[in-house]
Amino acid sequence: MRRKIPNTTTLLAFEAAARHESFTKAASELSLTQGAVCRQIGGLEEFLGVKLFRRTRRGVELTEAGGTYCRQITGQLDAIERDTLSLMAHMGRGHTIELAVMPTFATCWLIPRLNSFFKANPDIRINLTTQTRPFLFDETTFDASLYHGIAGWPGTEAFFLMREEAVPVCSPQLLAGRGSIGPEEIGTMPLLQQTTRPYAWRNWFGSLGVNVIGDMSGMRLELFTMLARAAEEGMGVALIPPMYIESELKSGSLVIAMDQRTVSDSAYFFIVPEAKADDPTLLALRDWLLDEVRLFTGR
Repeated sequence: MRRKIPNTTTLLAFEAAARHESFTKAASELSLTQGAVCRQIGGLEEFLGVKLFRRTRRGVELTEAGGTYCRQITGQLDAIERDTLSLMAHMGRGHTIELAVMPTFATCWLIPRLNSFFKANPDIRINLTTQTRPFLFDETTFDASLYHGIAGWPGTEAFFLMREEAVPVCSPQLLAGRGSIGPEEIGTMPLLQQTTRPYAWRNWFGSLGVNVIGDMSGMRLELFTMLARAAEEGMGVALIPPMYIESELKSGSLVIAMDQRTVSDSAYFFIVPEAKADDPTLLALRDWLLDEVRLFTGR
């Protein structure tokens, strides 16, 4: 059965007109006449049976339906352009993995190691896109995901990588003159909080049998990279996995306030849809990840 989809020329004219809210600017961008753009929009409205633009004294503006349709198709057009450019750039050779990643894990742990994967697998390319929540693979273009949390997404296979161990770190100036430091003294310092792990400090103090009033108060930041920067600036103590601050610990801009680590109940997983569990390209990435984790953890 023939698909009920407008042709791409019409969609491109609509997207440009919607983005500029101007038929004239859309025509200039697409090297068309204003009349041609008007005819494309008119044909699309007739095809859909919906008005996409309304005329105003200043020109045209999107209707509510037009704004919704524009948001829906823009991502699809972007994806087509991205896939087309990728195919052109590599002339159809090799395989590409669209990988959903946690931003800090990708920046601080994955990317510094990826070159070894590419050297061993020169025909495989990996595109990274940040994604922090579970999703349905059928509704995205992702082939796999690197995820921190609880595995068990419907219709997927999850491969355990490692658990997250956090340790309290701060600027060395914050510890100046304090000598040996214990959990009670840490409890008197500003405690930097991570938005997605609101009970991190409570769990850390609890593992030592210490009760600290205000263990959930303090400046809240979303990413570990933000926590690390705030700690470097002397704003307080942060609970951060050492895997994310290797360079800072090596340079001395951050120091471990007390070498007591807590292990998260959740973990890092490599997740693939069941339909692609035997895909050789994804298996190559999975095996490389497991080898890298073994080298990193020594387990």
